[in-house]
Amino acid sequence: MHSVWFGEFMGTLVLMLLGNGVSAGVTLRKSYAAGAGWMAISTGWGIAVLCGVLVAQAFGSAGAHLNPAITLAAAVRSGNYSQVLWLWSAQLLGAMAGAALVVLHYGPHWGETPDQAAKLGIFCTGPAVRSTAFNLLSEIIGTAVLVVVAAAIFSRGVAANGPAAGMGQWLVASLVWGIGLSLGGTTGYAINPARDLGPRLVHALAPIPGKGGSNWGYAPIPVLGPLIGGALAGLFLRLAHLS
Repeated sequence: MHSVWFGEFMGTLVLMLLGNGVSAGVTLRKSYAAGAGWMAISTGWGIAVLCGVLVAQAFGSAGAHLNPAITLAAAVRSGNYSQVLWLWSAQLLGAMAGAALVVLHYGPHWGETPDQAAKLGIFCTGPAVRSTAFNLLSEIIGTAVLVVVAAAIFSRGVAANGPAAGMGQWLVASLVWGIGLSLGGTTGYAINPARDLGPRLVHALAPIPGKGGSNWGYAPIPVLGPLIGGALAGLFLRLAHLS
């Protein structure tokens, strides 16, 4: 059970278990974390990325993408698309598995929370102000920042041999934390198609009391926006010859 595919699956599972988990803890009634706010959510997601990356690497994915947009960016940058769909499958299934565990973990709390929109927001993103063009742009910008800064962290311009062992994961986690704090207030910063689509599917399929609809009308934005942002950032890095 040690391979790139399994590493991506396990890392994305942990990412979503802890990421959706902090969203649930802050949102659901009678949780000790209820009402903790945006700082708790963005911090929890940053730590979720750290844990997901470490798990992915431990189980065989040295790159630890955990994100179809990062996988696409790497393919555009290198010109090698052979593993894109294979890794996307691991990431989507891992995201669904992690979200399903959150449903189980918070079992009795779903019925205590009547707000359907709040429950949906635990699983997937939505706009603070609905505007298709600007919502899409927010996801493109946030994802491009993720890809470019992550590439800079591991570039020779920052350190000749890369970050010290163990530091790169912390720096990427800090990057996601920063994106959440600075850019996340518009759309909830999906910046990851699997992070949004996988849990949205779980929300639609799971028997969650009083859950309401899954807002499929908005669903293309947090999928297409990150993919566009990742592809553009990958092309930029290729043309810039960042190494």
